[in-house]
Amino acid sequence: MVATKRVSRGSAGGSEAVAPSFDDPALYSNREQSWLDFNQRVLAEASDARNPLLERVKFIAIAASNLDEFATKRLGWLKRALQTEPLARTIDGLTIVEQTALVVERCRRMMTEMSRYWEDELRPSLAAEGIEICPYATLDAASQDQVRKYFERSIFPTLTPLAVDPAHPFPFISSQSISLALLVRNPLGGEERFARVKVPANRPRFVPVGQDRFVPLEDVIGAYAGALFPGMEIVSRQAVRVIRSAEVSSPVGEEADDLLELVENELKRRRLAPAVRLEVSGKLSQQHLDLLLEELELEDDDVFQVDGLIDLADLFQLAALDRPALRYAAYSPAVPGVFSRTAQGDSSDVFSVIRDRDVLVHHPYESFDHTVAEFIQRAAEDSQVLAIKQTLYRTSADSPILESLIEASERGKQVAVLVELTARFDEANNIEWARKLENAGVHVAYGVPGYKIHSKVALVVREEARGLRLYGHISTGNYNSGTARVYTDFGLFTSNSRICADLVQIFNYLTGYSQQPECRSLLVAPFTLRETFARLVQREISAARKGEPARIVMKMNALEDYEFSHLLYEAAAAGVKVDLIIRGICRLQPGAPGTGDNLRVVSVVGKYLEHSRVFTFHNGGDPTCWIGSADLMKRNLDERIEVVAPISDPTLKAQLQGVLDLLLEDRRRGWRLTGREWSREPGVEAPGSHELLEARAPFS
Repeated sequence: MVATKRVSRGSAGGSEAVAPSFDDPALYSNREQSWLDFNQRVLAEASDARNPLLERVKFIAIAASNLDEFATKRLGWLKRALQTEPLARTIDGLTIVEQTALVVERCRRMMTEMSRYWEDELRPSLAAEGIEICPYATLDAASQDQVRKYFERSIFPTLTPLAVDPAHPFPFISSQSISLALLVRNPLGGEERFARVKVPANRPRFVPVGQDRFVPLEDVIGAYAGALFPGMEIVSRQAVRVIRSAEVSSPVGEEADDLLELVENELKRRRLAPAVRLEVSGKLSQQHLDLLLEELELEDDDVFQVDGLIDLADLFQLAALDRPALRYAAYSPAVPGVFSRTAQGDSSDVFSVIRDRDVLVHHPYESFDHTVAEFIQRAAEDSQVLAIKQTLYRTSADSPILESLIEASERGKQVAVLVELTARFDEANNIEWARKLENAGVHVAYGVPGYKIHSKVALVVREEARGLRLYGHISTGNYNSGTARVYTDFGLFTSNSRICADLVQIFNYLTGYSQQPECRSLLVAPFTLRETFARLVQREISAARKGEPARIVMKMNALEDYEFSHLLYEAAAAGVKVDLIIRGICRLQPGAPGTGDNLRVVSVVGKYLEHSRVFTFHNGGDPTCWIGSADLMKRNLDERIEVVAPISDPTLKAQLQGVLDLLLEDRRRGWRLTGREWSREPGVEAPGSHELLEARAPFS
């Protein structure tokens, strides 16, 4: 039951009405289950015949990769919590024990579904298009000879057979690597030994045999495993895979003279982290299964058995085949009109564009390379630019932006980069870039103790005729030219003096020593973001209670924070139209008692990954709009440095609202949440929001 409380409606007679109370844990969806719901929506794209075949293969690879990451992060966290607080309850009312059981079973069902769909649907469909995944045993003699030569030349020298006996301890199995578990027999005495051969991750998973025909690498190694054990018999072989937790002790809060060294040590600890899952292809003997479980310290429930390929994330290799008819139509990002001249090479023009007015760009529909990367490159080359400051959370291994920053430093400019060393799974890449930047003379800082730097901001200081002029960029996405082609993100270019002055404060806080940045326009977590957004929601609630129009539209990756979930329930109950576009986790349940039809939640899954964060409030008809790096998650609001910027130009506000409306009304790619169930209108052939936005770009 939902409790109630009396609130004044502000009427002339002072009457009171009964309003619902949203304290019941049953009204809040479980975080882990909600994320798995998202991955189910991704998996649905693999089974959707409206998508081109190789795109469906890509979606199943994405779903498999997502599930691996979920296991390392969230299942790893649950396993640790089981050891310390098994009966602790999260805001949905479930204990850690209950959640773990539900999550493990849900993951098992999802992996079985992925495997079945790959084997029964996608694999035969690929074969019908001439793309075959063939067992080695089915190859003709000539093809087998071709594979044998490849094995001897490119695979065999890299392999290391590891037997288990009194002289050979059980070998360490690294996370997410595929191994062959073998039973090897001595034909003379009949003794049998367990052995393991690691399938090298630096070789293609699918070995080409002719045009668009492939053999799984583990099948090739298995076929010639006898070469690794001369004189022995290979009795049986099975492919196995171990997933280890990414939840090892965090460097945040630890004392160290060198944070770089501390994170490197954490990466070494992660390599040895506890196992959370064992995947087996086919049937492994009970004796060898028991051995693996004992050595990996796992239970029977941690075994995931599939019939067929394991590690479907490697299907990215097939999804990338050059078969245009089986892929989405190629799309080249547009260059915004205001940046068109800068694309011709005028180094000063990019600054004159931003000096004239704010510019909002929308990736991947508009080019990252000809806007963001161009902005930093021109700043590096321009003799009038004195300094460049930038945050770095995730970037590509061959980042053109960081190369530009190195070039700027070599040209004598002051360059400061805030590198977040603890960006999960990007630590090694960021460590490498941090060292390159330092070696080039860039001032590299690693942030604020206790907080991750998740903000995506840049500042350029330029000397002009009237004195120093500041140019800023605030983004919802990372400075990563690779993901900018597939992630949807907004970026604001501005020379607004208040915003740029705030950026100066933020960078001084990040590199210096102070209590907190003093900002007048930008919202910064963990200092002002939560309080300000809560106040803006309350303002809409007050308007609704007075009978005035009130609306909130928020777009984000996840709505996990309990306080905001509770507050948005209250807003819907008060009559505020609350529209949420959420890619992943959502605690709320539209249709909850007392909210009527005021709460709508949409999730768009399709060609691009929805990554932008946008927040708009009706504000009595003069909307306030914000973009930035933060989701409404406790970690973003309280444990990270996040920056959210106001969009004040009416044209840019209209541009933002147009995108939000398009996403909310997307019948092709939009999923609707009712209670805890997600559904999508079947059979819609009309273009979805991603295709429509491609057609409309550029937007300025």
